[in-house]
Amino acid sequence: MTPPLAQEANRIAEADLAQAAVSSCLPSYTILAKRADFLRAAQARRQGAQGFLLQARNRADDSDAIRVGFTCSKKIGNAVMRNRAKRRLREITRAILPALAQPGWDYVLVGRPGVTVSRDFAALKADLDQALRQLHRDRKPEPGA
Repeated sequence: MTPPLAQEANRIAEADLAQAAVSSCLPSYTILAKRADFLRAAQARRQGAQGFLLQARNRADDSDAIRVGFTCSKKIGNAVMRNRAKRRLREITRAILPALAQPGWDYVLVGRPGVTVSRDFAALKADLDQALRQLHRDRKPEPGA
């Protein structure tokens, strides 16, 4: 008979393998590092959410790569608070973005003062889900364009 702790460890290992199999078929993303990429994303589409601001742009190049960046200004607080906010944004991105992101797009998540750090984590995930769906819904062409 297998001890209960070993059974639990086996169950967790099997769940991790199942999660890895699911995530391996989803597109991965790379991290934005250049300031110019952040500035170009800031000039494109924006979608506000209660916990953060999502900026996104279609690169319109032949690459199918999904790129994402995170930024938190000093309005968030000291370095500890800014890093906490970015960690939370990275984690919701890891959970939500591969399923809903469009290939060839750049995304930037901008932390909001007082909200990004204190908002419930499940609510932050729901915010990103809703923001991505709003951002990629079919839009009517703008007049004069």
